[in-house]
Amino acid sequence: MGENGNTSIFNFSYTSFHLVGFPGLREGRPLLVLPLTFLYVSIISANALVIHTVVAQRSLHQPMYVLIALLLAVNICASTAVMPKMLEGFVHYANPISLRGCLAQMFFIYFTLLLDYNLLLAMALDRYVAICHPLRYTELMTSHLLGLIATFALTRSLGVAVPLVVLTAKTRFCRTSVIRHFTCEYIALLSIACGDLTFNNRLGLAMRLVTVTFDLALLGTSYTRIIYAAFGISSGGARAKALHTCGSHLLVILTIYLSGLSTSIVFRVAKTVSQDVQNLLSAIYLLLPGALNPLIYGVRTKEIRQHIEKMLCGKQSPQDIREKSQNMRGARELPG
Repeated sequence: MGENGNTSIFNFSYTSFHLVGFPGLREGRPLLVLPLTFLYVSIISANALVIHTVVAQRSLHQPMYVLIALLLAVNICASTAVMPKMLEGFVHYANPISLRGCLAQMFFIYFTLLLDYNLLLAMALDRYVAICHPLRYTELMTSHLLGLIATFALTRSLGVAVPLVVLTAKTRFCRTSVIRHFTCEYIALLSIACGDLTFNNRLGLAMRLVTVTFDLALLGTSYTRIIYAAFGISSGGARAKALHTCGSHLLVILTIYLSGLSTSIVFRVAKTVSQDVQNLLSAIYLLLPGALNPLIYGVRTKEIRQHIEKMLCGKQSPQDIREKSQNMRGARELPG
């Protein structure tokens, strides 16, 4: 072969791949399609129910509930970026995907994950103002501020997700066309790349450490001050309500960050762990927030729960009962 032939071989890179999500599961894979489909439908339905409740009820058109609805909308997008291709992988052992499709999926996965982090920061800010500066809450938490927060969240998420995708697109994949994962995660793609990947590894690790460390520092500082201020509230009922609301947010934060931390540790430290276990942890990390968040907010947030019960069971909330009794008294007082 000539020089051109050698150069073409040297520059060879796969442009299509096969996702093999759980290589240890060869038999019975189609049997998992039904329960996983049920999980996906449940995630979409539960999140959509809470979002519809917030949108339909004017009394819930407040910053805290709007941020909850946005978080659950991101959960739907994140699950949709993962589950359809994952389900297809349980039908076909080697699930084909193009490089462009792989990069698009990777972008949406990391973009939605980063939006999750940013919305949790926005919720911490909302609760900080509501509990530490209650008299200025309506003055500070305006629609203009929410717009600025949304712009910041989108810009920050794009600022991390786009460089990862662009850097991955410039990488050569010459080892194999088989990705031993059910989705195109950054680390999974690097495992089949060739050449010097030192910069890629360092950039991915640095972005994750900076993002997580910065966010956790802000969240820890905010909720420490929030809890301290909540214990200083003289009214026992108001104090319990403030702590209960913060408890819901903290449960969501622990769910997202602990699952992500466990996945990172297994990928980078525990080399002896099987590929199936690594993929299972990734599935938990990517899908658990979407499954738990609507339950946490739908059950623990009293105002949302009451409206859902009214919608599904016809059960009237205390506010509806009070309004109905007031209307009846007003009707009796009208002259005949």
